[in-house]
Amino acid sequence: MESESHVTESATTPPALARRYGCHVGKILSFIRSGELAALNLAIKRTGRPRWRITPEAIADFEAGRKAVPPAPRPRRQRRPKLDSNVTEYFQ
Repeated sequence: MESESHVTESATTPPALARRYGCHVGKILSFIRSGELAALNLAIKRTGRPRWRITPEAIADFEAGRKAVPPAPRPRRQRRPKLDSNVTEYFQ
């Protein structure tokens, strides 16, 4: 039982995490349902209403996975070769 109390002391609830990120609780719950955010269900009955707790490690993993990265540099376009002066170009 000591490990359960340790989890509940350091873990965060979905409403608290939503306040931290400034989004709706439903968004956090959708991250949990999709598996993108790992959470523990501490409900007494598994068939009842879930009582999610999110560990600091799971939050760190989630934030690392959602971190914005700069886009890869685009390759430079190659110039079209100049046509001979003897060629008449009808369509461009």
